Amino acid sequence: MMYMRERSDIHIIAVDFDGTLCSDCYPEIGIPNLALIRLLQQLKEQDKKIILWTCRCGEKLDAAVEWCRRLGLEFDAINENVTQTIEKYGTESRKVSADVYIDDKACFPWQTEKEWKKTEEN
Repeated sequence: MMYMRERSDIHIIAVDFDGTLCSDCYPEIGIPNLALIRLLQQLKEQDKKIILWTCRCGEKLDAAVEWCRRLGLEFDAINENVTQTIEKYGTESRKVSADVYIDDKACFPWQTEKEWKKTEEN
């Protein structure tokens, strides 16, 4: 059974960069996913927290953050938890805590064994 969260239950969104906010052509920065960027901007206006959750680091991370900023997308945290999460649990975890993770490499835990095998064959 697939479980979908109600939009009102979503307060923190973690979003990947390469292949998600832009097309995947690492180490370069790809074509912007404008629909997703607009959605995230709207969610920020609704006081949702947005975390950039990426493997990029150093100068490549700085370039990605600046690229997003030029497109009008600001983050509440970058590769770390938002302040509210740290205060709630009293510690910073290596795993970013979010209500929703948007990532081009995501899979769904409710996939059946048959679907997994089909995915492996492709």
